[in-house]
Amino acid sequence: MLKRTLIGILRSFEQTGDRAKDPLLKSHYYKMSKEKTWAEVVSTLKKMQGYKLLHEVESVGEIVLEKRTVTGRMMDITVSVIGVNPITSAVDIYSASRGSLGDLGSNYRVILDIYRTLDKKLAAYKVESP
Repeated sequence: MLKRTLIGILRSFEQTGDRAKDPLLKSHYYKMSKEKTWAEVVSTLKKMQGYKLLHEVESVGEIVLEKRTVTGRMMDITVSVIGVNPITSAVDIYSASRGSLGDLGSNYRVILDIYRTLDKKLAAYKVESP
């Protein structure tokens, strides 16, 4: 966590993907169709405390959330649901803090929090890779 805090002094965003160096920031895959994954992810995110769902665009698979940090800064979070093939979907997250300077690792922690919640809800469908 100290490394994340030091990186966060300079950087005010964090994102997940297949090529992420940190294994916790790798894309998460679920053995479900894109439509079913979309419905589950949206319903789960709507129930999460502290997050405000701003809008959702099912045709492109993006959900935009907002979160206020303890210090009062706003964070913009985009959750993408991608159909890898007819029976597998991926979920990626991009989180950025508004304002200057870094985020002290808060975007990293937010991504881990969202993934933890989704993995708990969709544990039966989680797979390592497509």
